[in-house]
Amino acid sequence: MSSENFNNLAAFAVVARERSFTRAAAKLGVSQSALSQTIKGLEARLGLRLLTRNTRSVAPTEAGERLLRSVAPRFEEIEQEIAALSALREKPAGTIRITAGEHCAISLLQPALATFLPDYPDIQVEVIVDYGLTDIVAEGYDAGIRLGEQVARDMISVRIGPEMRMAVVGSPAYFANRPRPETPQDLTPHNCINIRLPTYGGLFPWEFDKDGRELKVRVEGQLVFNNIALRLNSALAGLGLAYMPEDHALEHIAGGRLIRVLEDWCGPFPGYHLYYPSRRHSSPAFSLLVDALRYRGP
Repeated sequence: MSSENFNNLAAFAVVARERSFTRAAAKLGVSQSALSQTIKGLEARLGLRLLTRNTRSVAPTEAGERLLRSVAPRFEEIEQEIAALSALREKPAGTIRITAGEHCAISLLQPALATFLPDYPDIQVEVIVDYGLTDIVAEGYDAGIRLGEQVARDMISVRIGPEMRMAVVGSPAYFANRPRPETPQDLTPHNCINIRLPTYGGLFPWEFDKDGRELKVRVEGQLVFNNIALRLNSALAGLGLAYMPEDHALEHIAGGRLIRVLEDWCGPFPGYHLYYPSRRHSSPAFSLLVDALRYRGP
């Protein structure tokens, strides 16, 4: 294969993964017009349309998807081997791309990076907050972070956090004229702040367990959010009951700004795990980050 064809295929893979000429051009360090001409030239040589374009989005055609599935893993292997050469350098270097949910990114990943990165100035870490179960191989990530129960069995999984618990909370003002729920079924008349996550295809049911009994309750209320900060602030403002990881609420509970209910129905569950493909060749930079994130107990 000529170097020109190799570069054109690499450019196509970036555009197809990014679903955007703008982002792909920025990543490749070329102009959008030059990148567009490269893709058009590749399509002309193949005699196939690889991408569909409109004013707002770019998406692979059937032929483009097939080509992406074929070439993307090979480019990934090449990138990994090149990154592995950093072992020959005095200092570990390279870019590590991670996808994680909002809670984990804030509570675990950000504090760990604040300690880790100053010691390794040649390592760059890109964190993308994503609420779905992203295919890290197809999307070009080095690793993902999800709850242990959500990690696919064909991945290497490394525990990076303790067990977790959820909390149901409301403000003193909210409970001023309302009874506190004693069981999950008592949530029915309450104004509950709902959660919408793409992983579940709709509103997230609140999950409870007690003495081996598990319940999923679909609550109702005036507000629906897809992040923690808005749920917490709304609960503090007295707008309803919120369901969230307890570490975000404990400070406000201790300060009397929030009241916790149904605590005996919120048992512990497996915490966060870093996961990555078993065939991934770990660069020194990646291995160092995995070790820095590894959970070592209380």
